[in-house]
Amino acid sequence: MAVNYGSRRTVVGAHYGTFDWLVQRFTALLMVIFTIVVLAKVLLASGPIGYDQWAGIFAPQWMKLLTFAVVVALLWHAWVGMRNVWMDYGKPMGLRLLLQALTIAWLIGCAGWAFQVLWRL
Repeated sequence: MAVNYGSRRTVVGAHYGTFDWLVQRFTALLMVIFTIVVLAKVLLASGPIGYDQWAGIFAPQWMKLLTFAVVVALLWHAWVGMRNVWMDYGKPMGLRLLLQALTIAWLIGCAGWAFQVLWRL
């Protein structure tokens, strides 16, 4: 049985590795820091936590911007992971492209929803 190892080779997703690894670590670190800050604010709050205190944590403009930056980081983190899953397991190219397009649409929708929640549009 002859195996043809010709010079024509299809490589999909080459050279993503190091950049994706850095993106995953950076976005995860940003999300951890944000979680610690929010937990500290909640744990150091006096009295029971109600809607007013919870809304007060996110009322300042800088906190809204920081929260949205973390949402963007979360969406980027999710995109890198899902893109890699679709590239590994979505064998027919048409299916892979459809799944990637649906993932992008979903993530953009989540970003829009987060924007509306933070700025009450």
